[in-house]
Amino acid sequence: MARPRPRITRDPNIEFVDDKTGPLVAFHGTRFKEISLPRGSRVIYPNPPMEPIGNLKAAIRYALNHPEDSEPLFAKLRPGMKLTIAVDDISLPLPPMQRPDVRELLLTEVLKLCADYGVDDIHIIVAICLHRRMTGPEIKRMVGDKIFDTYWPDRLYNHDAEDPDGIVEVGVTPEGDHVRLNRRAVESDLLIYVNLNLVPMNGGHKSVTVGLCDYKSVSAHHNTHTLHKCHSYFDPRPQSSQLQNIMDRMGRLVDEKLDVFHIETTINNRMFGGLISHLNRPERTWSDFDRAKFHASNAALDRMPEAARRKIFDQIAAPYGVIAVHAGKTEPTHQKILQKSFEQYAVPVKGQADVLVMGVAPITPYSVYSIMNPILVQVMVLGYLFNMYRGVPLVKEGGVIIAFHPCREEFHREHHPSYVEFYHRMLAISTNSYDIHKFEKEFVENPDYIHMYRKGHAYHPVHPFYMWYWGDAGRKWVKNQVIIVDADHPRVPTQLGWHNARTLDEALEMAQTMTGKSVPEVSMFHCPPIMICDVEA
Repeated sequence: MARPRPRITRDPNIEFVDDKTGPLVAFHGTRFKEISLPRGSRVIYPNPPMEPIGNLKAAIRYALNHPEDSEPLFAKLRPGMKLTIAVDDISLPLPPMQRPDVRELLLTEVLKLCADYGVDDIHIIVAICLHRRMTGPEIKRMVGDKIFDTYWPDRLYNHDAEDPDGIVEVGVTPEGDHVRLNRRAVESDLLIYVNLNLVPMNGGHKSVTVGLCDYKSVSAHHNTHTLHKCHSYFDPRPQSSQLQNIMDRMGRLVDEKLDVFHIETTINNRMFGGLISHLNRPERTWSDFDRAKFHASNAALDRMPEAARRKIFDQIAAPYGVIAVHAGKTEPTHQKILQKSFEQYAVPVKGQADVLVMGVAPITPYSVYSIMNPILVQVMVLGYLFNMYRGVPLVKEGGVIIAFHPCREEFHREHHPSYVEFYHRMLAISTNSYDIHKFEKEFVENPDYIHMYRKGHAYHPVHPFYMWYWGDAGRKWVKNQVIIVDADHPRVPTQLGWHNARTLDEALEMAQTMTGKSVPEVSMFHCPPIMICDVEA
Protein backbone atom coordinates (compact mmCIF):
# COMPACT_ATOMS: atom_id res chain seq x y z
CA MET A 1 0.00 0.00 0.00
CA ALA A 2 2.72 2.49 0.96
CA ARG A 3 5.47 3.49 -1.47
CA PRO A 4 8.69 1.48 -1.22
CA ARG A 5 11.64 3.62 -0.20
CA PRO A 6 15.26 3.04 -1.18
CA ARG A 7 17.50 1.33 1.34
CA ILE A 8 20.19 3.61 2.77
CA THR A 9 22.71 3.33 5.58
CA ARG A 10 20.74 2.07 8.57
CA ASP A 11 19.46 4.72 10.95
CA PRO A 12 19.10 3.01 14.34
CA ASN A 13 15.87 4.94 14.95
CA ILE A 14 14.25 4.33 11.54
CA GLU A 15 13.19 1.09 9.88
CA PHE A 16 11.40 0.67 6.57
CA VAL A 17 9.14 -2.35 6.30
CA ASP A 18 10.15 -4.89 3.66
CA ASP A 19 9.51 -8.55 2.96
CA LYS A 20 11.92 -9.58 5.73
CA THR A 21 10.33 -7.45 8.45
CA GLY A 22 8.75 -9.52 11.18
CA PRO A 23 5.65 -8.65 13.20
CA LEU A 24 5.71 -5.30 14.99
CA VAL A 25 4.33 -4.91 18.49
CA ALA A 26 1.86 -2.17 19.44
CA PHE A 27 0.37 -1.54 22.85
CA HIS A 28 -3.39 -2.05 22.88
CA GLY A 29 -4.10 -0.66 26.33
CA THR A 30 -3.27 -3.42 28.82
CA ARG A 31 -2.69 -5.90 25.97
CA PHE A 32 -0.52 -6.02 22.86
CA LYS A 33 -1.13 -6.42 19.15
CA GLU A 34 1.27 -7.97 16.67
CA ILE A 35 0.81 -6.03 13.45
CA SER A 36 2.13 -6.06 9.89
CA LEU A 37 2.42 -2.72 8.14
CA PRO A 38 2.41 -2.27 4.35
CA ARG A 39 5.72 -2.65 2.56
CA GLY A 40 7.62 0.65 2.58
CA SER A 41 6.04 1.90 5.83
CA ARG A 42 8.39 3.72 8.19
CA VAL A 43 8.80 2.69 11.82
CA ILE A 44 10.29 5.28 14.20
CA TYR A 45 11.94 4.00 17.37
CA PRO A 46 13.17 5.89 20.44
CA ASN A 47 16.83 6.29 21.34
CA PRO A 48 18.38 3.63 23.56
CA PRO A 49 18.60 4.62 27.24
CA MET A 50 21.54 6.84 28.16
CA GLU A 51 23.85 5.70 30.91
CA PRO A 52 22.78 7.10 34.30
CA ILE A 53 24.99 9.14 36.61
CA GLY A 54 27.38 6.82 38.42
CA ASN A 55 27.36 8.43 41.88
CA LEU A 56 23.97 10.14 42.09
CA LYS A 57 24.28 11.28 45.71
CA ALA A 58 27.56 13.02 44.91
CA ALA A 59 25.99 14.64 41.84
CA ILE A 60 23.12 15.96 43.96
CA ARG A 61 25.50 17.42 46.52
CA TYR A 62 27.57 19.02 43.75
CA ALA A 63 24.45 20.61 42.23
CA LEU A 64 23.38 22.03 45.59
CA ASN A 65 26.86 23.46 46.22
CA HIS A 66 27.46 24.70 42.65
CA PRO A 67 24.08 26.03 41.51
CA GLU A 68 23.26 28.01 38.38
CA ASP A 69 23.34 31.80 38.93
CA SER A 70 22.71 31.43 42.67
CA GLU A 71 24.38 31.11 46.03
CA PRO A 72 24.92 27.53 47.19
CA LEU A 73 21.93 26.19 49.05
CA PHE A 74 23.77 26.09 52.38
CA ALA A 75 24.39 29.86 52.11
CA LYS A 76 20.62 30.44 52.00
CA LEU A 77 19.94 28.50 55.21
CA ARG A 78 19.88 29.99 58.71
CA PRO A 79 18.41 29.05 62.09
CA GLY A 80 14.86 30.23 62.68
CA MET A 81 13.95 30.65 59.00
CA LYS A 82 10.70 29.46 57.49
CA LEU A 83 11.39 26.94 54.73
CA THR A 84 8.96 25.26 52.33
CA ILE A 85 9.93 22.46 49.98
CA ALA A 86 7.56 21.72 47.10
CA VAL A 87 7.84 18.44 45.23
CA ASP A 88 6.35 17.08 41.98
CA ASP A 89 3.42 14.71 42.33
CA ILE A 90 2.59 11.20 41.11
CA SER A 91 1.91 12.22 37.50
CA LEU A 92 5.58 11.70 36.61
CA PRO A 93 7.47 9.55 35.83
CA LEU A 94 5.46 6.97 33.94
CA PRO A 95 5.41 4.23 35.08
CA PRO A 96 6.51 5.14 38.64
CA MET A 97 10.22 4.55 39.11
CA GLN A 98 11.81 1.85 41.21
CA ARG A 99 12.62 2.85 44.76
CA PRO A 100 14.36 4.92 45.85
CA ASP A 101 12.57 7.58 43.85
CA VAL A 102 14.98 10.37 42.93
CA ARG A 103 12.78 12.77 44.89
CA GLU A 104 13.57 10.82 48.05
CA LEU A 105 17.30 11.16 47.36
CA LEU A 106 16.99 14.90 46.68
CA LEU A 107 14.89 15.54 49.79
CA THR A 108 17.31 13.51 51.93
CA GLU A 109 20.28 15.67 50.91
CA VAL A 110 18.31 18.91 51.34
CA LEU A 111 17.08 17.92 54.79
CA LYS A 112 20.61 16.96 55.86
CA LEU A 113 21.75 20.47 54.99
CA CYS A 114 18.80 21.93 56.87
CA ALA A 115 19.74 19.96 59.99
CA ASP A 116 23.36 21.09 59.73
CA TYR A 117 22.32 24.75 59.58
CA GLY A 118 19.65 24.68 62.26
CA VAL A 119 16.57 24.95 60.04
CA ASP A 120 13.63 23.15 61.61
CA ASP A 121 10.51 25.07 60.48
CA ILE A 122 10.10 22.95 57.36
CA HIS A 123 6.99 22.00 55.40
CA ILE A 124 7.01 19.66 52.39
CA ILE A 125 4.13 20.25 49.97
CA VAL A 126 3.18 17.92 47.11
CA ALA A 127 2.51 20.32 44.23
CA ILE A 128 -0.62 18.72 42.81
CA CYS A 129 -2.21 21.89 41.37
CA LEU A 130 -5.62 20.57 40.21
CA HIS A 131 -4.58 16.91 40.19
CA ARG A 132 -5.89 14.43 42.73
CA ARG A 133 -4.50 14.32 46.24
CA MET A 134 -1.89 11.62 46.66
CA THR A 135 -2.62 9.01 49.30
CA GLY A 136 -0.37 8.46 52.29
CA PRO A 137 1.12 5.22 50.92
CA GLU A 138 1.75 6.87 47.54
CA ILE A 139 3.59 9.76 49.18
CA LYS A 140 5.51 7.35 51.38
CA ARG A 141 6.68 5.41 48.34
CA MET A 142 7.84 8.66 46.71
CA VAL A 143 9.64 10.37 49.62
CA GLY A 144 10.78 7.28 51.52
CA ASP A 145 9.85 5.81 54.90
CA LYS A 146 12.08 8.03 57.06
CA ILE A 147 10.94 11.35 55.64
CA PHE A 148 7.31 10.23 55.60
CA ASP A 149 7.35 9.07 59.21
CA THR A 150 9.00 12.33 60.33
CA TYR A 151 6.83 14.84 58.47
CA TRP A 152 3.46 13.27 57.57
CA PRO A 153 0.75 14.54 57.88
CA ASP A 154 1.27 17.90 59.63
CA ARG A 155 4.38 19.00 57.74
CA LEU A 156 4.09 16.82 54.63
CA TYR A 157 0.84 17.20 52.75
CA ASN A 158 -0.89 17.89 49.44
CA HIS A 159 -1.40 21.40 48.09
CA ASP A 160 -5.07 22.46 48.19
CA ALA A 161 -6.00 24.76 45.32
CA GLU A 162 -9.46 25.34 46.77
CA ASP A 163 -8.48 26.30 50.33
CA PRO A 164 -9.89 29.84 50.73
CA ASP A 165 -7.37 30.60 53.49
CA GLY A 166 -4.46 28.77 51.89
CA ILE A 167 -4.12 30.77 48.65
CA VAL A 168 -2.65 34.27 48.38
CA GLU A 169 -2.21 36.53 45.37
CA VAL A 170 1.45 37.22 44.61
CA GLY A 171 0.71 39.85 41.97
CA VAL A 172 -0.63 40.54 38.49
CA THR A 173 1.50 40.51 35.34
CA PRO A 174 1.40 43.52 32.96
CA GLU A 175 -0.76 41.33 30.69
CA GLY A 176 -3.32 40.91 33.48
CA ASP A 177 -2.50 37.35 34.64
CA HIS A 178 -3.32 36.81 38.33
CA VAL A 179 -0.55 34.83 40.04
CA ARG A 180 -2.05 33.11 43.07
CA LEU A 181 -0.07 30.55 45.05
CA ASN A 182 0.00 28.44 48.19
CA ARG A 183 0.13 30.76 51.21
CA ARG A 184 2.72 28.75 53.14
CA ALA A 185 5.07 28.81 50.12
CA VAL A 186 4.62 32.55 49.56
CA GLU A 187 5.16 33.44 53.20
CA SER A 188 8.32 31.35 53.56
CA ASP A 189 11.81 32.84 53.64
CA LEU A 190 12.88 30.28 51.04
CA LEU A 191 10.96 28.04 48.66
CA ILE A 192 12.81 25.00 47.30
CA TYR A 193 11.22 23.15 44.39
CA VAL A 194 12.23 19.51 43.87
CA ASN A 195 11.50 18.47 40.30
CA LEU A 196 11.60 15.32 38.17
CA ASN A 197 11.47 15.50 34.35
CA LEU A 198 10.53 12.50 32.24
CA VAL A 199 10.49 14.53 29.03
CA PRO A 200 10.93 18.31 28.80
CA MET A 201 7.28 18.95 29.71
CA ASN A 202 7.86 19.84 33.31
CA GLY A 203 10.13 22.03 35.40
CA GLY A 204 11.14 25.63 34.84
CA HIS A 205 8.56 28.29 35.58
CA LYS A 206 5.79 25.69 35.34
CA SER A 207 6.88 24.07 38.60
CA VAL A 208 5.91 26.75 41.12
CA THR A 209 3.56 28.80 38.96
CA VAL A 210 1.34 25.83 38.11
CA GLY A 211 2.08 23.24 40.76
CA LEU A 212 1.18 25.51 43.70
CA CYS A 213 -1.54 27.68 42.13
CA ASP A 214 -5.36 27.73 42.08
CA TYR A 215 -7.97 27.57 39.32
CA LYS A 216 -8.02 31.33 38.71
CA SER A 217 -4.27 31.38 38.18
CA VAL A 218 -3.99 28.27 36.00
CA SER A 219 -6.90 29.38 33.80
CA ALA A 220 -4.68 32.18 32.46
CA HIS A 221 -3.09 29.60 30.16
CA HIS A 222 -5.16 26.41 30.44
CA ASN A 223 -8.06 27.68 28.36
CA THR A 224 -9.65 27.15 24.96
CA HIS A 225 -7.99 30.19 23.36
CA THR A 226 -4.45 29.14 24.30
CA LEU A 227 -4.61 25.36 24.05
CA HIS A 228 -6.57 25.36 20.78
CA LYS A 229 -3.48 26.83 19.08
CA CYS A 230 -0.80 25.06 21.09
CA HIS A 231 0.47 22.11 19.10
CA SER A 232 3.32 21.08 21.36
CA TYR A 233 5.29 22.02 24.44
CA PHE A 234 8.34 21.64 22.22
CA ASP A 235 7.16 23.34 19.01
CA PRO A 236 9.10 26.64 18.67
CA ARG A 237 6.55 28.31 16.37
CA PRO A 238 5.11 31.49 17.97
CA GLN A 239 1.49 30.34 17.94
CA SER A 240 2.48 27.11 19.69
CA SER A 241 4.68 28.83 22.27
CA GLN A 242 1.89 30.93 23.77
CA LEU A 243 1.24 28.46 26.59
CA GLN A 244 4.89 28.48 27.62
CA ASN A 245 5.16 32.25 27.21
CA ILE A 246 2.28 32.86 29.63
CA MET A 247 3.70 30.46 32.22
CA ASP A 248 7.12 32.09 31.83
CA ARG A 249 5.90 35.64 32.41
CA MET A 250 3.92 34.49 35.46
CA GLY A 251 6.96 32.60 36.70
CA ARG A 252 9.21 35.61 36.33
CA LEU A 253 6.81 37.55 38.57
CA VAL A 254 7.11 34.74 41.12
CA ASP A 255 10.91 34.96 40.98
CA GLU A 256 10.73 38.72 41.54
CA LYS A 257 8.57 38.32 44.63
CA LEU A 258 9.90 35.10 46.20
CA ASP A 259 13.27 33.51 46.89
CA VAL A 260 13.00 30.28 44.91
CA PHE A 261 15.71 27.64 44.63
CA HIS A 262 15.05 25.00 41.96
CA ILE A 263 16.45 21.47 41.93
CA GLU A 264 15.75 19.77 38.62
CA THR A 265 16.50 16.28 37.41
CA THR A 266 15.93 14.33 34.23
CA ILE A 267 15.93 10.60 33.65
CA ASN A 268 16.61 8.23 30.79
CA ASN A 269 13.88 6.29 28.98
CA ARG A 270 14.49 2.83 30.47
CA MET A 271 10.81 2.21 31.15
CA PHE A 272 10.84 -1.59 31.30
CA GLY A 273 13.05 -3.95 33.26
CA GLY A 274 13.36 -7.61 34.20
CA LEU A 275 11.27 -10.06 32.19
CA ILE A 276 9.83 -7.28 29.99
CA SER A 277 13.08 -5.37 29.34
CA HIS A 278 12.85 -6.37 25.66
CA LEU A 279 10.02 -3.82 25.30
CA ASN A 280 12.71 -1.13 25.45
CA ARG A 281 14.23 -2.38 22.18
CA PRO A 282 13.20 -2.74 18.51
CA GLU A 283 11.67 -6.10 17.65
CA ARG A 284 14.53 -6.89 15.25
CA THR A 285 16.88 -7.12 18.26
CA TRP A 286 14.70 -9.58 20.20
CA SER A 287 16.07 -13.03 20.83
CA ASP A 288 13.98 -16.17 20.44
CA PHE A 289 13.64 -16.15 24.24
CA ASP A 290 12.40 -12.53 24.19
CA ARG A 291 9.80 -13.45 21.57
CA ALA A 292 8.72 -16.50 23.57
CA LYS A 293 8.34 -14.39 26.73
CA PHE A 294 6.28 -11.86 24.81
CA HIS A 295 3.91 -14.47 23.38
CA ALA A 296 3.48 -16.18 26.75
CA SER A 297 2.76 -12.92 28.61
CA ASN A 298 0.41 -11.67 25.92
CA ALA A 299 -1.54 -14.93 25.92
CA ALA A 300 -1.85 -14.69 29.70
CA LEU A 301 -3.04 -11.09 29.51
CA ASP A 302 -5.67 -12.00 26.92
CA ARG A 303 -7.19 -14.54 29.32
CA MET A 304 -7.44 -12.08 32.22
CA PRO A 305 -10.25 -9.65 33.00
CA GLU A 306 -9.42 -5.98 32.46
CA ALA A 307 -9.20 -5.21 36.20
CA ALA A 308 -6.55 -7.89 36.66
CA ARG A 309 -4.53 -6.59 33.70
CA ARG A 310 -4.62 -3.07 35.13
CA LYS A 311 -3.41 -4.37 38.49
CA ILE A 312 -0.42 -6.00 36.81
CA PHE A 313 0.57 -2.79 35.02
CA ASP A 314 0.07 -0.82 38.24
CA GLN A 315 2.72 -2.99 39.86
CA ILE A 316 5.35 -2.31 37.20
CA ALA A 317 8.14 -0.08 38.49
CA ALA A 318 10.50 1.39 35.90
CA PRO A 319 14.30 1.06 36.27
CA TYR A 320 14.90 4.65 35.19
CA GLY A 321 18.35 6.15 35.63
CA VAL A 322 18.98 9.80 36.45
CA ILE A 323 21.09 11.42 33.72
CA ALA A 324 21.33 15.02 34.99
CA VAL A 325 20.90 17.05 38.20
CA HIS A 326 21.08 20.84 38.29
CA ALA A 327 20.03 23.46 40.80
CA GLY A 328 19.76 27.23 41.20
CA LYS A 329 17.77 29.96 39.50
CA THR A 330 14.73 28.94 37.48
CA GLU A 331 15.73 29.61 33.87
CA PRO A 332 19.43 28.61 33.75
CA THR A 333 18.70 25.46 35.76
CA HIS A 334 15.87 24.47 33.45
CA GLN A 335 17.92 25.15 30.32
CA LYS A 336 20.60 22.72 31.51
CA ILE A 337 17.96 20.05 32.10
CA LEU A 338 16.29 20.69 28.74
CA GLN A 339 19.61 20.25 26.96
CA LYS A 340 20.19 16.86 28.56
CA SER A 341 16.58 15.77 28.12
CA PHE A 342 16.63 16.38 24.39
CA GLU A 343 19.87 14.38 24.11
CA GLN A 344 17.90 11.40 25.40
CA TYR A 345 14.51 11.90 23.84
CA ALA A 346 14.96 13.75 20.51
CA VAL A 347 14.91 11.59 17.36
CA PRO A 348 15.58 13.21 13.94
CA VAL A 349 12.93 12.40 11.32
CA LYS A 350 12.76 13.58 7.72
CA GLY A 351 9.35 13.94 6.15
CA GLN A 352 5.78 13.80 7.42
CA ALA A 353 3.39 10.89 7.01
CA ASP A 354 -0.10 10.74 5.51
CA VAL A 355 -1.06 8.12 8.07
CA LEU A 356 0.38 7.85 11.59
CA VAL A 357 0.02 4.51 13.41
CA MET A 358 0.45 4.33 17.18
CA GLY A 359 -0.19 1.95 20.02
CA VAL A 360 -1.55 3.49 23.21
CA ALA A 361 -0.16 2.06 26.44
CA PRO A 362 -2.15 2.08 29.71
CA ILE A 363 0.09 4.87 30.99
CA THR A 364 -0.99 8.50 31.39
CA PRO A 365 -0.07 11.19 33.93
CA TYR A 366 -3.67 11.12 35.18
CA SER A 367 -4.41 7.40 35.49
CA VAL A 368 -1.63 6.21 37.80
CA TYR A 369 -3.16 3.41 39.93
CA SER A 370 -6.43 4.22 38.21
CA ILE A 371 -8.39 3.73 34.96
CA MET A 372 -7.56 5.22 31.57
CA ASN A 373 -11.04 6.49 30.77
CA PRO A 374 -12.22 7.68 27.31
CA ILE A 375 -11.27 11.34 27.91
CA LEU A 376 -7.76 10.28 28.89
CA VAL A 377 -7.50 8.10 25.76
CA GLN A 378 -8.41 11.22 23.78
CA VAL A 379 -5.73 13.34 25.44
CA MET A 380 -3.10 10.63 24.99
CA VAL A 381 -3.77 10.33 21.25
CA LEU A 382 -4.38 13.98 20.32
CA GLY A 383 -2.77 15.78 23.26
CA TYR A 384 0.40 13.89 24.14
CA LEU A 385 1.45 11.39 21.47
CA PHE A 386 0.49 13.73 18.62
CA ASN A 387 2.43 16.52 20.31
CA MET A 388 5.67 14.60 20.77
CA TYR A 389 7.49 16.58 18.08
CA ARG A 390 9.51 19.67 17.32
CA GLY A 391 9.39 21.46 13.97
CA VAL A 392 6.22 20.15 12.35
CA PRO A 393 3.86 17.33 13.37
CA LEU A 394 4.81 13.82 12.33
CA VAL A 395 1.51 13.48 10.47
CA LYS A 396 0.60 15.85 7.64
CA GLU A 397 -2.19 18.37 8.06
CA GLY A 398 -5.43 16.64 7.10
CA GLY A 399 -3.78 13.25 7.62
CA VAL A 400 -5.05 10.29 9.61
CA ILE A 401 -4.11 8.80 12.98
CA ILE A 402 -4.68 5.07 13.48
CA ALA A 403 -4.49 4.13 17.17
CA PHE A 404 -4.69 0.82 19.01
CA HIS A 405 -6.65 0.97 22.26
CA PRO A 406 -9.61 -0.98 23.67
CA CYS A 407 -11.48 2.26 24.48
CA ARG A 408 -13.49 0.84 27.34
CA GLU A 409 -16.32 2.94 28.72
CA GLU A 410 -15.02 2.73 32.27
CA PHE A 411 -14.18 5.37 34.88
CA HIS A 412 -12.52 5.43 38.30
CA ARG A 413 -15.39 6.92 40.29
CA GLU A 414 -13.16 8.23 43.10
CA HIS A 415 -10.46 9.77 40.92
CA HIS A 416 -12.51 11.01 37.96
CA PRO A 417 -16.09 11.85 39.06
CA SER A 418 -16.43 14.99 36.92
CA TYR A 419 -15.08 13.05 33.92
CA VAL A 420 -18.19 10.85 33.97
CA GLU A 421 -20.54 13.80 33.61
CA PHE A 422 -18.27 15.47 31.05
CA TYR A 423 -18.17 12.35 28.86
CA HIS A 424 -21.88 11.57 28.94
CA ARG A 425 -23.28 15.10 29.04
CA MET A 426 -20.80 17.47 27.39
CA LEU A 427 -19.88 15.26 24.45
CA ALA A 428 -23.56 14.61 23.78
CA ILE A 429 -23.88 18.37 23.29
CA SER A 430 -20.76 18.96 21.19
CA THR A 431 -17.13 17.95 20.64
CA ASN A 432 -16.24 21.60 19.96
CA SER A 433 -14.31 23.10 22.88
CA TYR A 434 -15.82 26.55 22.38
CA ASP A 435 -19.30 25.07 22.86
CA ILE A 436 -18.21 22.96 25.83
CA HIS A 437 -16.36 25.86 27.49
CA LYS A 438 -19.72 27.49 28.34
CA PHE A 439 -20.25 24.83 30.99
CA GLU A 440 -16.80 25.07 32.61
CA LYS A 441 -17.93 27.52 35.32
CA GLU A 442 -20.82 25.24 36.29
CA PHE A 443 -18.41 22.35 36.95
CA VAL A 444 -15.85 24.54 38.74
CA GLU A 445 -18.49 25.82 41.17
CA ASN A 446 -20.08 22.43 41.84
CA PRO A 447 -19.75 21.99 45.63
CA ASP A 448 -19.86 18.18 45.47
CA TYR A 449 -16.99 18.00 43.00
CA ILE A 450 -14.98 20.53 45.01
CA HIS A 451 -15.53 18.52 48.17
CA MET A 452 -14.33 15.34 46.45
CA TYR A 453 -11.20 17.19 45.27
CA ARG A 454 -10.42 18.65 48.69
CA LYS A 455 -11.36 15.77 50.99
CA GLY A 456 -11.11 12.74 48.73
CA HIS A 457 -8.82 11.83 45.86
CA ALA A 458 -10.66 13.32 42.91
CA TYR A 459 -9.21 15.47 40.17
CA HIS A 460 -10.48 19.04 40.23
CA PRO A 461 -13.83 19.33 38.39
CA VAL A 462 -12.27 21.44 35.63
CA HIS A 463 -9.73 18.75 34.76
CA PRO A 464 -11.69 16.94 32.01
CA PHE A 465 -12.21 20.30 30.28
CA TYR A 466 -8.45 20.88 30.20
CA MET A 467 -7.87 17.36 28.89
CA TRP A 468 -10.33 18.02 26.08
CA TYR A 469 -8.84 21.44 25.25
CA TRP A 470 -5.36 19.91 25.14
CA GLY A 471 -6.53 17.69 22.29
CA ASP A 472 -7.79 20.63 20.23
CA ALA A 473 -4.67 21.34 18.19
CA GLY A 474 -4.32 17.71 17.16
CA ARG A 475 -8.05 17.41 16.51
CA LYS A 476 -7.95 20.45 14.23
CA TRP A 477 -4.74 19.34 12.48
CA VAL A 478 -6.06 15.91 11.40
CA LYS A 479 -9.69 17.12 11.16
CA ASN A 480 -10.49 14.58 13.90
CA GLN A 481 -9.65 11.78 11.47
CA VAL A 482 -8.73 9.25 14.15
CA ILE A 483 -9.42 5.56 13.64
CA ILE A 484 -9.43 3.20 16.63
CA VAL A 485 -8.61 -0.42 15.87
CA ASP A 486 -10.44 -3.19 17.74
CA ALA A 487 -12.23 -1.17 20.41
CA ASP A 488 -13.88 -3.25 23.13
CA HIS A 489 -16.64 -0.63 23.28
CA PRO A 490 -17.05 0.85 19.76
CA ARG A 491 -19.44 3.50 21.07
CA VAL A 492 -16.48 5.22 22.79
CA PRO A 493 -14.67 6.30 19.58
CA THR A 494 -18.05 7.37 18.20
CA GLN A 495 -18.70 9.51 21.28
CA LEU A 496 -15.25 11.10 20.84
CA GLY A 497 -16.06 11.90 17.19
CA TRP A 498 -13.66 9.23 15.90
CA HIS A 499 -14.00 6.14 13.71
CA ASN A 500 -13.93 2.38 14.37
CA ALA A 501 -12.14 -0.37 12.48
CA ARG A 502 -12.04 -4.06 13.34
CA THR A 503 -8.56 -4.62 11.92
CA LEU A 504 -5.52 -2.64 10.86
CA ASP A 505 -6.16 -3.54 7.21
CA GLU A 506 -9.66 -2.11 7.47
CA ALA A 507 -8.27 1.04 9.12
CA LEU A 508 -5.71 1.47 6.34
CA GLU A 509 -8.45 1.16 3.71
CA MET A 510 -10.45 3.85 5.53
CA ALA A 511 -7.32 6.03 5.66
CA GLN A 512 -6.98 5.76 1.88
CA THR A 513 -10.43 7.27 1.47
CA MET A 514 -9.84 9.97 4.08
CA THR A 515 -6.52 11.12 2.59
CA GLY A 516 -7.67 10.73 -1.01
CA LYS A 517 -4.47 8.81 -1.77
CA SER A 518 -4.38 5.29 -3.14
CA VAL A 519 -0.88 4.78 -1.69
CA PRO A 520 -0.53 7.01 1.38
CA GLU A 521 2.79 7.17 3.21
CA VAL A 522 2.53 5.36 6.53
CA SER A 523 4.67 5.89 9.64
CA MET A 524 4.48 4.10 12.98
CA PHE A 525 5.33 6.07 16.11
CA HIS A 526 6.75 3.15 18.11
CA CYS A 527 6.14 4.41 21.62
CA PRO A 528 6.70 3.66 24.50
CA PRO A 529 9.50 4.15 25.42
CA ILE A 530 8.89 7.87 25.01
CA MET A 531 10.56 10.01 22.36
CA ILE A 532 10.23 13.42 20.72
CA CYS A 533 10.53 13.57 16.93
CA ASP A 534 12.53 16.44 15.42
CA VAL A 535 10.57 16.50 12.18
CA GLU A 536 11.95 18.13 9.07
CA ALA A 537 9.18 18.47 6.48
